[in-house]
Amino acid sequence: MVRILFVCGKARARSPTAADLAGRCEGVEADFAGLSHDADEPLSPEQIAWADVVAVMERTQLARLNRIAGSALARKRVTCLDVPDRFAFMQPELVTLLQDRLKRLIPG
Repeated sequence: MVRILFVCGKARARSPTAADLAGRCEGVEADFAGLSHDADEPLSPEQIAWADVVAVMERTQLARLNRIAGSALARKRVTCLDVPDRFAFMQPELVTLLQDRLKRLIPG
């Protein structure tokens, strides 16, 4: 079982869509959070501790996550999916893009 935490800015579109898609895969548990102060699901230390993999949507978020979480990420696989903030929750184009990006995170 692999536990993946998806992180974006406000946790309204990209990370919840990614968590929904990944959570449908066998052997995967998924959760999501946002880095912004007004995120619908703010990132918590417990979520970071829970995750095996932390996937952010943008490089700027990766830098912010490193500033916020620092040493808590030391034994985690952290990756950037390079998904721009121009989609709505479960928008078909977002789903297609994420399905492609998830191939590198989810085993076979």
